[in-house]
Amino acid sequence: MIEEIPRQHIMLVEDDMSLAEWFSDYLTEHGYLVTLVNRGDVAVELIKADMPELVVLDIMLPVKDGFDVCKEARNFYQGPILMMTARDDEMDEILGLELGADDYVTKPVKPRVLLSRIKALLRRVKTNANTANVSENQIQLGQLSINANSRATKLHGQSVAISSNEFDLLWYLAQSAGQVVNRTELFHQLNGIDYDGFDRRVDIVISRLRKKLGDDANNPYRIKTVWGKGYLLVADAWS
Repeated sequence: MIEEIPRQHIMLVEDDMSLAEWFSDYLTEHGYLVTLVNRGDVAVELIKADMPELVVLDIMLPVKDGFDVCKEARNFYQGPILMMTARDDEMDEILGLELGADDYVTKPVKPRVLLSRIKALLRRVKTNANTANVSENQIQLGQLSINANSRATKLHGQSVAISSNEFDLLWYLAQSAGQVVNRTELFHQLNGIDYDGFDRRVDIVISRLRKKLGDDANNPYRIKTVWGKGYLLVADAWS
């Protein structure tokens, strides 16, 4: 008897049910298990209960909007979140990324484009997990502990809730603790594409990490910005 391989679970949070069903049918045809949710408050509960591999999250939702859903979900959910909106507003993109989204698409979006973004996010998570299994899976810097197998981060013995892309960036910096890591290199590592010189995703993730790891936003001493070069995770700043 051939054992069936479990399908990756995607939660699609979208209140336009005709659009949601269109996307759902397309993703199902490509081998994914899709759960549809049409309200923000329900989405938070189901993300926590089901822990899908990825969440596609519309911003304009009834009861609770996508920004609030993303913010609340990041307290317990570390998987990729792909935000989707009909508003072509750069501030929406920046706010979504600051709240913990991994990527952002603007409607109207073709199903194959959505599929490619989903595949890229899931591939990045899988690649980083496989890399961790064949290398040193634990980094300890003073009171900062990072485990690549469990994708868990602890500071002073307390778990720190960080998202998937926050973990990926922190792990990459920690592997080169005490050395400057080039911004272009970080961007490519985080997103799998070349840096165009304008995208702020790395800056936003660094800002979120500083806040969660008790760094000083105005004068950071744990994750330093080296102007014109990149970022430096200070090895002896975690006592």
